[in-house]
Amino acid sequence: MKILIITGELASNLVKEASLKSDHDVQVHVVKTPIAAFLTPKRIIAELGTLQARELESQDMILTPGLIRKDVSSISDKFGIPTYKGSTDAADLDIVLEMVDKLELSTKKSADKLIEEEQRRRALKYIEDYEKDQKKVKELLKKPGNILVGDLPVGEDFPMRVLAEIANAPTLSPDQLLKRARYFVKSGANMVDIGMIAGENISSKIPAMVNLLKENLDVAVSIDTLQPEEILVAVDSGVDMVLSLDHGNYQEVLPALKRKKIPAVILPTDYGRGWVPETTHERVESLIDLKGKCKGIEVLADPILDPVNSKSMVDSIMACEKFKDTPGGDCPLFFGVGNVTELLDVDSVGVNALLAGISMELGASILFTPEESGKTLGSVKELAISSKMMFLAKMRGSIAKDLGINLVVFKDKRRVETIPEEVDVPEIEAGFEYKFKQDPAGSFKISVEAGRIRAVHYLKMQPQVAIYGETAWEIYHEIINQKLVSRIEHAAYLGQELQKAEDALKLGKNYVQDFPLFERFMEY
Repeated sequence: MKILIITGELASNLVKEASLKSDHDVQVHVVKTPIAAFLTPKRIIAELGTLQARELESQDMILTPGLIRKDVSSISDKFGIPTYKGSTDAADLDIVLEMVDKLELSTKKSADKLIEEEQRRRALKYIEDYEKDQKKVKELLKKPGNILVGDLPVGEDFPMRVLAEIANAPTLSPDQLLKRARYFVKSGANMVDIGMIAGENISSKIPAMVNLLKENLDVAVSIDTLQPEEILVAVDSGVDMVLSLDHGNYQEVLPALKRKKIPAVILPTDYGRGWVPETTHERVESLIDLKGKCKGIEVLADPILDPVNSKSMVDSIMACEKFKDTPGGDCPLFFGVGNVTELLDVDSVGVNALLAGISMELGASILFTPEESGKTLGSVKELAISSKMMFLAKMRGSIAKDLGINLVVFKDKRRVETIPEEVDVPEIEAGFEYKFKQDPAGSFKISVEAGRIRAVHYLKMQPQVAIYGETAWEIYHEIINQKLVSRIEHAAYLGQELQKAEDALKLGKNYVQDFPLFERFMEY
């Protein structure tokens, strides 16, 4: 295939290198402009008009820079040659040229975005097809260690299920409880847990909470308590799973669990008499012993994941591995990820992904987490994505990279060296102190609430109108349309603050007007 690539001067060397690696007959046309992103379809049409007709007619395809903002179909219309957007970055052009025969390119979207979307679509379809294969699921459920929790298959042969805990659920109103549960399901939770309050018996509230969630959600519902009275009420109310049983409470609730055929998470403890195993060996022995005592119900083993440097996170992970390798350890493994993330002052994204990878290698089946602190906001979504990543890696026998699904949020997957433009102009070091002047058109109070950005316009200290939107672009264009800003420095300030608000909305961070969204790394 003969392909003509249009680029600017700064990216031309990278584009030429990519063209030399390609199996296609690639010609590179460098436009006399430093930055390719500044090109427009109109400018490219004018540029191509300078080429000889036979030089153009021999081409099968034209690729423009992916960063061009406008649709490039007008180039196709002008010259009768299929024209599409190439990659956003010239460094990715070799991938585009490699896949050009297999990819349905676009005149509106850059090719690398299309490649990412196609890889993601295939990855998600693979998981969806796997889960929907009822014949395969039925066969897998016959294997030891695979069970049903409600209608949800759980076990080592399925993607790890994410169980999201609604902490202190009895303190919430019905509306708050349902809103929290729906947020978790939307985030990707496969199961929702009603977290009770330790040391208190609030069993009277359980039936209403269970009924509310079961009637409004299409996921399994569990209860988190060691109180036998609360467990018994929850069982009668129709929960799909109980966490947890230990040596101190199992005898009292086991008959009810057997009768209703409800699975339970087992702990290696006896909190009734204040006993907690100290060693890896004790944890494993205790779990095997309790599993044997709980015959008649399906159990999931929780060796209890310890926070970093509490007792030993490493020992608790080793307990998981040893339990699975011990005769009798053929049951789903419960992994309390929140034990680590909530007690570690680190952004949760990478921690959740790494713990999900460790969980997959251990053969864990359930990833359990609340979202109780600002640093762990979004943990359920992060674990839901991580679970898919690790399942794909396991099924493909590959490392957890280039799977079509990723959790790269704050950094870029590929590092690109920026080539500075050489310009012969005076250089000014920024830092001029500007004296604030009130905009006679008014001022704005910006906030983030209910998943949207809100900008309230004030004139002479009185609110005039509230503008809502999900992006900075929407709001500042509406501000301009409404003629609510008149000073250029005020417009620049609004653009800065609205973009901060949009970033906060995307990342789940707190937004406070006039304060930085991110602090600098501490210097040592």
